[in-house]
Amino acid sequence: MSLDLFAGIPVTDYAAARPWYERFFGGEPSFLPNDVEAVWEVAEHRYVYIVQDPERAGNALVFSFVDDLGDRVAALAERGITPAGREEYGNGVTKVVFRDAEGNEISFGGSG
Repeated sequence: MSLDLFAGIPVTDYAAARPWYERFFGGEPSFLPNDVEAVWEVAEHRYVYIVQDPERAGNALVFSFVDDLGDRVAALAERGITPAGREEYGNGVTKVVFRDAEGNEISFGGSG
C-alpha cells in the first residue's frame, strides 16, 4: 500500500509568499495544481504545499526529521534564510525552526 503525504501551509498572498518558499526549498515548485497553490516534493511521496487561504494563514506547523540537519541549515543560510530559533534536547537531538513572513513554522530536527 502506498501513501502520499501532503503538508499544507496557508498564506495570505500566494504571489508574495511563493518566492520565499522557492528560496526555502531551493527551486521551483514540483507542480502547480492551480493559480493559488504550489507544491514541492521534499522526499519520495512527501510534499509540502502553499495555498492562498488568508483566514488560516500564519498558523501552519510542519516538522521533518532529517539525517543531514547541518547541511540543510547551511544550504538555507546560503539562500538567505536564517533560523528563527534552535532547540537542543538532552538526547542529542536538535530542532531548527524557520518562519515565513506570516509566522508559519517549518522545522527540521536531527542529530547535531
